[in-house]
Amino acid sequence: MLKYLLFEGGLYRHEMITEFIEDVGGFVVQKNVAGLDLIMNLAVPEEELEKLNKLAAEVRGKITPAPLIGVEVAVVAPTLSRHHLPHPACDVAENLRRHGAKTNIIGLSRGVGQKIVHSSPKERELIEEHDIAVFTLGNFEHCLVKYKPQLYKDLAIPVIVTGGPEIGSIEGAHGYVGGIGRYPERARTGDMINKLKSVSEMAGKVVEERRRELDLDPLVLEPTVVKDEVERQIPEAKEALSPNPVTLKIDGVRIKLNYDEYKDRVSNIVINGKRLGGFAMIKRSQMRDYILVKVLPASMFQ
Repeated sequence: MLKYLLFEGGLYRHEMITEFIEDVGGFVVQKNVAGLDLIMNLAVPEEELEKLNKLAAEVRGKITPAPLIGVEVAVVAPTLSRHHLPHPACDVAENLRRHGAKTNIIGLSRGVGQKIVHSSPKERELIEEHDIAVFTLGNFEHCLVKYKPQLYKDLAIPVIVTGGPEIGSIEGAHGYVGGIGRYPERARTGDMINKLKSVSEMAGKVVEERRRELDLDPLVLEPTVVKDEVERQIPEAKEALSPNPVTLKIDGVRIKLNYDEYKDRVSNIVINGKRLGGFAMIKRSQMRDYILVKVLPASMFQ
């Protein structure tokens, strides 16, 4: 089983880390350089963690567990109006990114109020393209408990809800974090920042549970391998101007290229002698006609 880690250090001798990752069958998911500082998102076999920690100490680096690496999260607000954005949703999304996740903020067209609240089929399909959804809701307990669950209760992906009231749980959600409702400024106090960290920690636990389930019924191929091969065999994917042009997901990748133009090339990518289209579902995304690749479980081919 792969473990997802964050390496923070300098450029000095960092090649020792990348060479070690390649030798043990791991992956460098993402690499960011700022001056002489280096941050890398890594996927490493669990049994190699002790050796990696010793090597990181040699090059004056730090290794931190980051289960949200390789996870795409939808941060959903009831609307895009100033009543719901930008502060709570942006703060939640930013904290998730700092813990390794790739986030997309989605504003619903009619997610407000009590009588009119609902989400459209297209909105739900877009949300379900992600690995997890975090709904950033408001301050009124009766509204959160009685009316808002219909926004997410039938979604096929895990849902975490944030809101103002301090209540233990909420119907239809895998987790709830209170103390994050509507507020008119960025989160600056220690208490608010700790609340945001609680959302990221809860999301990390949900992701680890999902990965344990996949370990029992593993995918035909690790999504990290698919990402590497897409970037190698279709250079345009790596050169796209969108951020994270090949976004790693728990069970696949999102390729930020036009579906109609590139779907056949993606389907014909050969990995270990097999066409990608033979063991993965390839479909059009609701987001800008991108390409979604979902790797199928090995049990489907037994």
